[in-house]
Amino acid sequence: MDRRLVQNSQMAVKKRADIFEKCYRYTTVKNMIAADIYPYFRTIESAQDPEVVVDGKKMIMIGSNNYLGLTSHPSVKEAAIDALKKYGSGCAGSRFLNGTLDIHVDLEAKLARFMRKQAALIFSTGYQTNLGVISAIAGRDDVLLIDKMDHASIIDGCRLSFGEAKKFRHNDMEDLERLLQQYSNKGKLIVVDGVFSMEGDIVNLPEVVKLAKKYDARVMVDDAHGIGVLGNTGRGTAEHFGLEDEVDLIMGTYSKSLASIGGFIAASEEVIHYIKHIARSLMFSASPPPASVASVSAAIDIIEKEPERRERLWHNTNKMLDGFKGLGFDTGSCQSPIIPVIVGDDKKAFTMARMLHERGIFANVAVSPAVPSGKALIRTSYMATHTDEQLDKVLKAFEEIGKTLGII
Repeated sequence: MDRRLVQNSQMAVKKRADIFEKCYRYTTVKNMIAADIYPYFRTIESAQDPEVVVDGKKMIMIGSNNYLGLTSHPSVKEAAIDALKKYGSGCAGSRFLNGTLDIHVDLEAKLARFMRKQAALIFSTGYQTNLGVISAIAGRDDVLLIDKMDHASIIDGCRLSFGEAKKFRHNDMEDLERLLQQYSNKGKLIVVDGVFSMEGDIVNLPEVVKLAKKYDARVMVDDAHGIGVLGNTGRGTAEHFGLEDEVDLIMGTYSKSLASIGGFIAASEEVIHYIKHIARSLMFSASPPPASVASVSAAIDIIEKEPERRERLWHNTNKMLDGFKGLGFDTGSCQSPIIPVIVGDDKKAFTMARMLHERGIFANVAVSPAVPSGKALIRTSYMATHTDEQLDKVLKAFEEIGKTLGII
């Protein structure tokens, strides 16, 4: 009898297990907040310009992906206002049913032309684009080969698919070939970032394409940070390498150079037709709002008409890369307007970000798992609209803090 009572008591304890227990035990962030080194969810009270307002104070923004400075361009704002007046604030449904407007179709045609592909399909976010495309394309007998440092949305898209996902070492073509040999009998999709979002380096696309041809694989490039930045006309990584006809799928987002929110995939008509009717994140998500769609269309026009913006962006990028290296900072293998300042220790990176904030510099922190363990960094990124004076102030602040923390 006593044994049964004990067993019943144990069962009762098990039944009382609370799924929220992990929430109560999660103290890491609270400890950072208490130490006044928490760098996330800072509230900005102004537009994403080279200077922003935080807590009523102006700060130089070097943590934005607004590479061409188009979020405040008069033509972009005017296009958004006009679309809002004509179509209202939203579509009240999915693209699949009642949410396709003429401006959605027009933007898809413009994106296809801009990316030099047969067709394009727009999604409500860039994240949803990768989720929908990858999970639609990869079936049970397929394998997805992804770079270890690919964006989280690519990894999650692989998880949602029925295909098998395998990672290869970052930009390591020998490791990619090893996997291609291992899965020679399967349908294969290689998915890579064009510009890697934390390291700022560019994928070795010529070798990726060469290996894809050798082993009968398809290639998808997530060019979120390449479009508007790379290439003779700002069309991204594939144009940068002269490989636009060799890349099967090009994915892009609006939240960087295209000055809005949303995403798209560009490919052949047959592939886009398939994704359009299979991708769950498209079929079961509300349609992109009219103002967002109109903003992107206007941004594409500006990219084509104002190449000097891209030229200025690269002036600023080269100035800062040379400046950081001259001061003795480790910027890794950066080749883009994303310039990492590698600190190493997580706590030191958080401390550095806080010290920058106190000096009026808004920069971002990246620690594991966003970057390899022991490679914590301050992620900086630049706009065409930064002035030399602003950038000089940033370098001065980094120099002072770097010396104080013993980084340089």
